[in-house]
Amino acid sequence: MRDLKLPDQRHPEKAHRPDRAQPKKPSWIRVKAPSGKGYAETHRIMRENKLVTVCEEAGCPNAGECWSQGHATMMIMGEVCTRACSFCNIATGKPPEELDVFEPGRVADAVQKLGLNHVVVTSVDRDDIEDGGAEHFAQTIRAIRHRSPGTTIEILTPDFIRCAPEALEVVVAAKPDVFNHNLETVPGLYPEVRPGARYFHSLRLLQRVKELDPTMFTKSGIMVGLGEDRQAVLQVMDDMRAADVDFLTIGQYLQPTPKHHAVDRFVHPDEFAAYEKSAYGKGFLMVSATPLTRSSYHAGDDFARLRENRLKKLAGG
Repeated sequence: MRDLKLPDQRHPEKAHRPDRAQPKKPSWIRVKAPSGKGYAETHRIMRENKLVTVCEEAGCPNAGECWSQGHATMMIMGEVCTRACSFCNIATGKPPEELDVFEPGRVADAVQKLGLNHVVVTSVDRDDIEDGGAEHFAQTIRAIRHRSPGTTIEILTPDFIRCAPEALEVVVAAKPDVFNHNLETVPGLYPEVRPGARYFHSLRLLQRVKELDPTMFTKSGIMVGLGEDRQAVLQVMDDMRAADVDFLTIGQYLQPTPKHHAVDRFVHPDEFAAYEKSAYGKGFLMVSATPLTRSSYHAGDDFARLRENRLKKLAGG
């Protein structure tokens, strides 16, 4: 339910920062405005079920394409985040204390109405809740399984950094098909880009998922164009593989407002292709590296390829 609030209302912590002008977007980063019957129907189902989507809240450039195909990434636990990452357009503030106990059922209903073969469920950070929303994730997974048993489920979770270790165990025990947690950027940029998080905690989270369930697919992603260099990106790849991450996504950072972190540069598609080649060489089962890549972009098709690539690897192909 993306609103029309000004940047200083959505992001009070950024209101007094100086404006940072974004360079002109190159041709390869431009997308068509959302339209069409499929887009309108997806919008209707989201509103009828009173659901929030990260597509709207984060201002995803691919929303028009995905929604026209009936694909929307559900964002649970509200639309206000307790973190203040400098790259993110989701509203920052103090969320309502109580979670909506009926939300998992509404998500499951929307998944069924949309006829999704694969669904991505993410959330805001809820550092105000003891388990970080882990049980709410688990309930949502179970509700989708009950209503749409043939649908594969991908979750994109917070880091649960202020929670007991059992929080992660609750989510993994609910058996999502893909567990995604994004590292977002290289470790050297964490203090300015992701100040509420810790790089090695996030890596360890992904590693623990595999320790708890070696059969579960793990996924993580970063943005480029924030000020990193190529060597730092390659090191992140090595770190992810050491944590046994299966699927890597790399996309171009786009500045939501002049108050957000500046775009350092627009990375050329050829550089993304080189990153993809390097990542496959390091052993990832699946890689998506393009300027418009986002965590849930083409997630269903990518999951099918991910599963196929694991089977080939197990067969020695």
